[in-house]
Amino acid sequence: MADLNPIPASYSEATMPELVLPGHGNVLGNVLGGTVMHWIDMAAVLSARRHCRRMVVTAAVSELSFLNPIKVGGLAILKSKVVYTGRTSIEVKVEVFSEELNTGNVKKTSTAYVTLVAINDHGDPVQVPPVLPESDKEKTEFEAAKLRREMRMKNV
Repeated sequence: MADLNPIPASYSEATMPELVLPGHGNVLGNVLGGTVMHWIDMAAVLSARRHCRRMVVTAAVSELSFLNPIKVGGLAILKSKVVYTGRTSIEVKVEVFSEELNTGNVKKTSTAYVTLVAINDHGDPVQVPPVLPESDKEKTEFEAAKLRREMRMKNV
């Protein structure tokens, strides 16, 4: 049985840089939205696994927004952290930033909330340790995530 003691939200923080290559782009020289979505999923998996030390599968993506484009030749920086846990589920907030490597200019480009479920070797859901929000911001994120979960459960 896994350790189910509360784990501070900060423990799951991850930063994932991605060099934006021509194969990531569209005809406008911007990263394809689907590529950004893939990176978001990978960043969410990284934080979720760091939190529960188990395999996880993606169950839902909510509130995904594209705020600014990411240009080919720049750097995409994904920052992720666990904001909420259920019995077997983990919600991760992922923020995406772009950095123009020639200028150092950084812009926020996307935000998403990804819900993942921890699984055992047979693919069955397993219990996860609760997240422990410590800062005021983490506590606010936790309460907002609880509301998102309630809304998702109503729509199931």
